[in-house]
Order: sequence, then C-alpha cells, then structure tokens
Amino acid sequence: MQQDAVPTLGRRTTIALLILCLSLQAVGAGALALFLPALREDLGLSFTQAGTLAASSTLIYALTQIPAGYLADRFGPKRVFFIGILGTTALVLAFGLVSLYWQALANRTISGFFRALLFAPGMALLTSWYSRERRATAMGLYLLGMVGGQMFLYLVGPWLVTEFDWRFPFITFGTLGVLISLAYMQFGKEAPSTGSQQTVKMSDVFKLFRSWFMWACGGIQYARLSINTGIMFWLPTFLIVDRGLSLQVTGLIIALRTLLIAPSSLIGGYISDKLRNPPLVIGFSFVVLATTTALFAAVDNIVLLVGLIAINSLFVNCYFGPLFALPLDVLGSQAEGTTTGFGNFLANLGGFTFTYLLGALRDSSGSFESGFYAIAGAAVVGLIFTILVARVRRNTAALNG
Repeated sequence: MQQDAVPTLGRRTTIALLILCLSLQAVGAGALALFLPALREDLGLSFTQAGTLAASSTLIYALTQIPAGYLADRFGPKRVFFIGILGTTALVLAFGLVSLYWQALANRTISGFFRALLFAPGMALLTSWYSRERRATAMGLYLLGMVGGQMFLYLVGPWLVTEFDWRFPFITFGTLGVLISLAYMQFGKEAPSTGSQQTVKMSDVFKLFRSWFMWACGGIQYARLSINTGIMFWLPTFLIVDRGLSLQVTGLIIALRTLLIAPSSLIGGYISDKLRNPPLVIGFSFVVLATTTALFAAVDNIVLLVGLIAINSLFVNCYFGPLFALPLDVLGSQAEGTTTGFGNFLANLGGFTFTYLLGALRDSSGSFESGFYAIAGAAVVGLIFTILVARVRRNTAALNG
C-alpha cells in the first residue's frame, strides 16, 4: 500500500490536523446559522438579506469547485488546501468585526472562494491514506471533522454569546483556526499517492460536461445540498422565531442533530462499502429525508418535532461518502479532484438556491412551511436521479464483468 510508505506517526498527525482544520472552518457557517437572529437584530437585516449572506458564499463556492479540483489534481492538494483553510479561518475572524450589511456580505462572498479550495483537495488528501475498498468510509471522515467543530460550537456558543456577544465566537474560533492552519502547513504531509499530477488536462474537465452519467450524479448532488444547507442554515431561526424556543434550548437541539450526523456519514460509508451498493444507501436516505422534512412545519408538538429532527439528522449526510464514491467506481479515479469538484459544484448550486429560497419564502408567506415542502420535493427529485444512476451502474458492471 502506498500509504504505508509514510511513517504511521506522520500519517496520524496529518489526518488529525486535517480533521481539526475542517472542524474550525465549519464554525463559520455554523455560527452564522445559530446566531442569525442576534445578527439580524444587530445589523437590521430582513430574512431575505440574511439568506443572501449564506447564498452569496455558496454561489461563489459552487462556481469555484471545478477549478479547485483541477488545481488539486495539477499541483497537489496540500498547498491548495492550506491556502483555503488559512483564508477561510481568517475571514471567520474578520466576520466578528463587521458592522454593516455590505461588509458582512463581502466577507461571506470572499469566504466562498477560499472554502472552495478545501473540499476537493481535502477529500483527495483523506482518501489517499486509505485503500480503494474503504474509499466511501474515508470520505465520511471529511464530514466527521466538520460536524465535530459545529457540535462543539452549538454546545459552547450560546454560553459565549450570553457572556459576551455574537461577535466573540467568530473572533475566537477564527484566531484558533489561523494558528491550526499554520501548524498543518508545518507538520502535515502530502500523501505519497497525491503528488503533482501533470497528466491532468483541461480536456479531462470538458469530458465531465459531456457525460450524462455525471450530470445525473450532479442532480443527486444538487438535491443533497439543497436539503442539507437549507435545513442547516434556517433550522435555528425556525426554532427560535417560529417555535419560540430560547437560544440555549435551540443550541442543544442543534447539538443533538450534529451529534447524530457525525457517525451517520461513517456508518453510511461503511454500509455502502460492505454491500458494494451506493445507490441503495442514497435512495433510502432520500425517502426518509423527504418524509421527515415535509413534517417539520406541520408538527407543533416540540417533543415530536425534536424526534423528527433526530431521524432526519441520521440520514442527511448518511449518503455523503457513497455519493462521491459512485462516479469514481464507474469512471475511475484518474482525475479524482476534478470529478469531486464537478459534483460539489452542482451540489452547491442547490445549496445556493435553497438557502435564498427559504428566506424569500419566509418573508413572503410568514412561515417556513412552503420552504420545508420545497426541500421535501428536492429529495424526491434526488430519488429519481438515484434510480437512473443505479441502472447505469448495473449496466456498466455487466459490461465489465
């Protein structure tokens, strides 16, 4: 195995620093969602304006996915990842200093560019330490890092806001993130299997645009992040504004949600690898997500609502690893960063659309009901694309067998 060429200590240190970097960069998005009611009041924002803070970042993030994946393939993922994590965490720090809407919007928009330099390189770095048979499981580590940081924020953040204000967590975690970024550059290693890839050409990118299989996988990705981002960003506001819960209680509910998300990505990847059937995990997840999300706005009982949130949480990222592993199984991994970037580009178009859509629908209708129904509809569309992709995968396996 190529990964055995690097001493175990160096491998473990690199993976630990990668996961820690991902945890701290995730704090920015998590803090924005959790403290959005306080931020809206302080800056005088409408729901639509608040939605643009996440939507603008997501749009730039989406548009930069394929270039970021190409750069990782071409020059190696470590240096690209470092630029991304340093820029992202520095902007988290700077967000704690904004005082006007345009400053907040500019900060979040620029952060979308740097966050894009994290995803495909980070996925390539993590999977390079594992065998092909454990690829989906390895991809689950990416989400484990992100949700770990968010869960810590949801438990500690409300206390920090009570003791100080909403700016303090951004400044604190942003500063820590910059320091960890520098530690990663100093002590983290480029895995032996991810050196500079001079064989990757721009023609490889255009091949993806001509593959209807990749567009079908992209349709699933679009639905995936429409659901994930829409719920993640607006659920705290829904609980505080529409259901009247306190910030502390909301923080505990979101922490519970994040706690359930963390192992689900690894479990989903493990089941997919074990059964060698990613579409099964993906399709079942969409069925559960469509059902539970549609019930969010219809349920008034808080205990029942928390139960639905818990079930939804178990499946919202369960299919993350299987979905990103699927095109690599069919098309190969010669340009893994570019392929991953293509899928995440379409995913984040979905995130951009639904983050903005739910805010606009809340302003126009006065509730999140129509927004949650729209998310459920996205899950149904994702299920349809999953059925199509499963057929292609079976036909490809039959031809190769």
